Amino acid sequence: MSTLKVLILMDNSLSGSLPSRIDLSLPTVEFLELAHNRFSGTIPSSITNASKLTVLALGENTFSGFIPNTIGNLRSLLRLSLANNYLKSSTSKLSFLSALANCKKLRFLNLGGNPLDGILPSSIGNLSKSLETLVIANCSISGNIPEAVSNLSNLLTLVLERNKLTGPIPITLGLLQKLQGLYLGFNMLVGSFPDELCHLGRLNELVLFGNKLSGSIPSCLSNLTSLKSLYLGSNRFTSVIPSTFWSLKYILFFDFSSNFLVGPLSLDIGNLKVLLEINLSKNNLSSDIPATIGGLKDLQIMDLAYNRLEGPIPESFGDLISLEVLNLSNNKISGSIPTSMEKLFYLRELNLSFNKLEGEIPSGGIFANFTAESFVGNELLCGLPNLQVQPCKVSKPRTEHKSRKKILLIVIVLPLSIALTIAITLALKSKLIECGKGSTVLSNDGILSSQATLRRFSYLELLRATDNFAENNIIGRGGLGSVYRARLEDGMKIAIKVFHQQCPSALKSFEAECEVLKNIRHRNLIKVISSCSNDDFKALVLEYMSNGSLGDWLHSSNYVLNIFRRLNIMIDVASALEYLHFDHSTPIIHCDLKPSNVLLDENMVAHLSDFGIAKLLSGEDESTMRTKTLATIGYMAPEYGIEGEVSTKSDVYSYGIMLMETFTQKKPTDEIFVGELSLKHWVNDLLPTSLVEVVDKTLLSGEEKHSASKGQCLLSIFSLALECTMLSPEKRINAKDIVTGLLKIRDTLSKRIGNLS
Repeated sequence: MSTLKVLILMDNSLSGSLPSRIDLSLPTVEFLELAHNRFSGTIPSSITNASKLTVLALGENTFSGFIPNTIGNLRSLLRLSLANNYLKSSTSKLSFLSALANCKKLRFLNLGGNPLDGILPSSIGNLSKSLETLVIANCSISGNIPEAVSNLSNLLTLVLERNKLTGPIPITLGLLQKLQGLYLGFNMLVGSFPDELCHLGRLNELVLFGNKLSGSIPSCLSNLTSLKSLYLGSNRFTSVIPSTFWSLKYILFFDFSSNFLVGPLSLDIGNLKVLLEINLSKNNLSSDIPATIGGLKDLQIMDLAYNRLEGPIPESFGDLISLEVLNLSNNKISGSIPTSMEKLFYLRELNLSFNKLEGEIPSGGIFANFTAESFVGNELLCGLPNLQVQPCKVSKPRTEHKSRKKILLIVIVLPLSIALTIAITLALKSKLIECGKGSTVLSNDGILSSQATLRRFSYLELLRATDNFAENNIIGRGGLGSVYRARLEDGMKIAIKVFHQQCPSALKSFEAECEVLKNIRHRNLIKVISSCSNDDFKALVLEYMSNGSLGDWLHSSNYVLNIFRRLNIMIDVASALEYLHFDHSTPIIHCDLKPSNVLLDENMVAHLSDFGIAKLLSGEDESTMRTKTLATIGYMAPEYGIEGEVSTKSDVYSYGIMLMETFTQKKPTDEIFVGELSLKHWVNDLLPTSLVEVVDKTLLSGEEKHSASKGQCLLSIFSLALECTMLSPEKRINAKDIVTGLLKIRDTLSKRIGNLS
């Protein structure tokens, strides 16, 4: 062991004191990774004799005792993580921080989750000028934030949240010009929001949630043009929301809840086109809700509860097509509930309680899912008995004149309409697919039914949208049908999956997709807008995925995916798989996992698609089933290809092959895999000694300093992929384990090198 340079024992559930067989005094050790185990006892002082140590990671264990002051002897240290142990400081002024000032190359320091119980000393400003990440969160530290923190001029991330810090936010933080993330939430900070923070032009995320800050929200926030997330909730801010705030057109999340803000919501709220979440609850906001809010097409969560808002709910709320949660409770909102909201088919939580709403509660679309709790406290609402409101009165004809008009319409106009309808129907040879009675439609609440509750598409509309199903609009082609890109007359982009009528297996595939898609919904599953069927035409109308498939990105010279992008995509797919296998009332086996069935939206979020051969495990004790339908060669589990036996574990096998393909850029059908050699065996045989031969070479390019961290990450990914592809289904991990494992790998890599995506 005299030439040992790297020692990695992470994620092994090792316990006890550090084993004596590890000679920590070896002068050659440069990289020591013991995180995510169960090591206990004190950190031995001999560790500081490893003078060449650059990375020391002891986080996520149960170490106790004092952080040794001799840690400052590690002059070559670049990264130090002691997070989430039971470590303390030998003095109340965290003397070990003064010792760490000797580590002039230190770039990453994480002490979070230790009961340090001290006061941040001014000597914190003497830490390495190279320091980029400083995490001292949830450490029970108290006192003021030292102004000397501003000496750390290269700091990118400062995390001091969940402590007992008091006093004002130092104005000197405005000197940290490179700062991208500032996290001071859940402390006891007082005073105002310093204008100096508006000088942080690169700030991406600012969290001041859960303090005692007061005064007004400064108008200079508009200078923070890189800001994506802003959390100012649970403070004591007063005054109005500055008009300049609405110019932050790239902001994704903001939370001003539980303050004392007043005034109306600005019409300019519609400028925040990419906004995903807004929380303004528990303030004193007043006036009408601006109709411009309907322009926020990507908005998923909106909470305006406990204010003094009045006027009607704008009709434009029906345009919030991505909305999942809406809370307008405890205001003074009046008027009727817009029926336009029936088409918000992703809305899962609705609270309109304790307002002054009146009229009939809509019953179509997603409103069929909501209970009385969504509408309680609106005395003038009427509707169905299960909503615990008064029944709606049936209106009667007011005059004989109106009755005569109706009779005239029935006698003259109705026969003409019927004749016209018959003529059109004959002209289209029964191809009119209005998705109405007698055809199949995916309704707003995600349930396939014979009643039209969602947007209807006629065959003519689909013809126009695809330029008569032109060849140049085909974006996917298979044995069972083709997928077309389409643009409707209102500009909306959609994809249309048309099934071959002449192919019996295609019709079975259509029926299978309808059966599966009728009651599943997850952010990482393809969203179906409508499903139409008659004797001559069967199609699914799908959400358009502007970035194509994972297969396109992996096997085209025009695209490049870095390591974080690939990890995020595979985490998305694993999350979808976890939902199908565990979170659905009937477990669903996809049966055909492969990169071409993973579609990417404009934000590169992955969506699992194509459920044409999916199977539902209907019996309570049923864990496997047999099928005669084979999936794609190279991705099928052995028991699936040989015996036709599928289970959730066969999906896991396919996922493991896809995970290998994603990080090797080698298809399982690549020409090098002949005879007994397969992608799985190739990866297994060459690792861990020949990582460079296995991995897609673009993933190891870039700065040399990150190569070790990337290498360890990739080894962990391939190890997980091999666990997915064990020969015996019983020995394979499950989708929950996959999600947990990949999240841990991503977080570890992010902490080491930062998110380079």
